[in-house]
Amino acid sequence: MASLQRSPAIKFEGFDGWGGGIGCELLKPLALSGVEDIHIIKEMPRKPSRCRQSPRHLPLTFSPFFRTVAQVASYCKANHQIHESTFYKKSPPNAAGNRSINHTLEEKSEESESSDEDSSEVVAQADFAFFDPKPDDFHGVKVLLQTYLDNKLWDLSGFVDLILGQTTVGTVVKIEDDDDNGVFSFITALNLGRYKGHKCIMELKEFLLGVGPEKDVKDALRLLLGEEAQNVGLLVSQRVVNIPPQLLPPLYDALFDEISWATEDEPTEECRSSFCFKFFLLISRIYKHKNADQRKGRRGDIDEARIYVKPEDEIFHKLSLWSFSFPLHTEHVATHELRNYRLMGLVMAIEADKVSTFRKELHSLIGEP
Repeated sequence: MASLQRSPAIKFEGFDGWGGGIGCELLKPLALSGVEDIHIIKEMPRKPSRCRQSPRHLPLTFSPFFRTVAQVASYCKANHQIHESTFYKKSPPNAAGNRSINHTLEEKSEESESSDEDSSEVVAQADFAFFDPKPDDFHGVKVLLQTYLDNKLWDLSGFVDLILGQTTVGTVVKIEDDDDNGVFSFITALNLGRYKGHKCIMELKEFLLGVGPEKDVKDALRLLLGEEAQNVGLLVSQRVVNIPPQLLPPLYDALFDEISWATEDEPTEECRSSFCFKFFLLISRIYKHKNADQRKGRRGDIDEARIYVKPEDEIFHKLSLWSFSFPLHTEHVATHELRNYRLMGLVMAIEADKVSTFRKELHSLIGEP
């Protein structure tokens, strides 16, 4: 088994906040257990490198306005404080051993005296680990995808089977040795041409063409779903609300590294070529102000016109070849702070040669060099 080197962990003090939405119940056991220290395990690149973050407060979201909204709208205020961090490394592909670590759970109490009352603090730590997809993850992944195509009835189970069946490219994030085996996040990229005969992919294409705009963008979308499908990777990234943002850089690095490795390591030429993507297609969500069209010309309202649910989506959006939004019908909890906003679907097409820029900007956003 490949050895893992333990190093100082990312520590979150007072990790007690999660937003509403599918999967948020997975975070509650952490909070109830007093989890405040979180270790992150990432894949070992072929040329191992040591990553270290500088101590700083990290935003949960990209938009300055949404950082305020997220804090107020959460059930509990999440106060993440970074002391120091390094990432666990694992062996490269084709090496012996699994992505296993020692899960640590510590508790301690600190009592301080005051004139009014005594207070105690419970500190624990949990290790997030990256795993290859496997059949046991079916329920957890399916839960995270429940509203992936809004309220459409489609072959979701078949879509999950495709994700879990592609073990060389894709990552599932869980807590090591967790009895519930809960899936906190997953990421993958599926070739739309390779899987074009599957019912779920045909239904997904039908959905996108149905919600797409009637102008030039729809023609571009139809091209990627049809003639160019063999060169298009459907990038699917879902996670529970308020998962630590420090997971994002290693998670996306793992995906794009695995895609690169797959073009060399897959057993057949057909498989290797299926990962030579020229484009990535993303389906996500965004909050748009109800009067966004009238506010475009008002400089002071730029940050408030759009609110990105996922911080990386603003980077993708900026780098996108084209994009469009569409109304959603799925019911969701609307907070007072978001009363003037409408949750919309967001579809983006990104050229593969923009990936290196995306990775650099994501590391800069989260604060990892």
